[in-house]
Amino acid sequence: MMIRFIAIVCLLGIGELHAQDMTALVKKVKAKLDVVNDYTAEGVMKTDIVFIKAPISKIKVFYKKPNSFKLVKDGGISLLPKGGISVNMSTIIAADDYVALAAGDAVFEGTKVKLVKVIPTDENSNIVLTTLYIDEENLLIRKAVSTTKENGTYDMQLYFGKYAQLGLPDKVIFSFNTKDYKLPKGITLEFQDTKQQSDLDKLKNKKGKVEISYKNYVVNKGIDAAIFKN
Repeated sequence: MMIRFIAIVCLLGIGELHAQDMTALVKKVKAKLDVVNDYTAEGVMKTDIVFIKAPISKIKVFYKKPNSFKLVKDGGISLLPKGGISVNMSTIIAADDYVALAAGDAVFEGTKVKLVKVIPTDENSNIVLTTLYIDEENLLIRKAVSTTKENGTYDMQLYFGKYAQLGLPDKVIFSFNTKDYKLPKGITLEFQDTKQQSDLDKLKNKKGKVEISYKNYVVNKGIDAAIFKN
């Protein structure tokens, strides 16, 4: 694990010995999220994936601490990639086995943020590296970019409103590389038959995007664990 950690830090170019430990900041953000033991929410999902025809859909999401998350679309099929991908920030930083390092300051859509590189020390983690854009004043994650073993790199942009005090977003924009997209069970490709294979390959190299607008959060009312088994 230590060899893996040192290698990643060197690749980041920030130096193992000189990087500021940002674990305390990440823990503060996590503590805010940990107030939420469970929630359900209704929402609307817009899907922009070039090889899938998907209308705007109503959805329902379920979350139970520490890392159970489920999204169900009308018709029972979720269009999110397989392999542990989640549009819920609580599941991204659910574990405690990580190293958090400062990676500078930035401005994200008018908000000053701290850039923090979070490196899991668990070699079995599907996530290799996550960069968090943390609004330090409000202890909110405004953006997260994760590199995974199975699904390439994806990012989430989070927008807050009514439920910001609980760290729950009003909207999430989830973007990923379609070439790394693993189709959920029950989804088939919707390419036109007239396209050549080279054209299809070009299409699959484009970005995919899922936008979810949440409403009607029900927080800390209890959720049956059986919901997450299917």
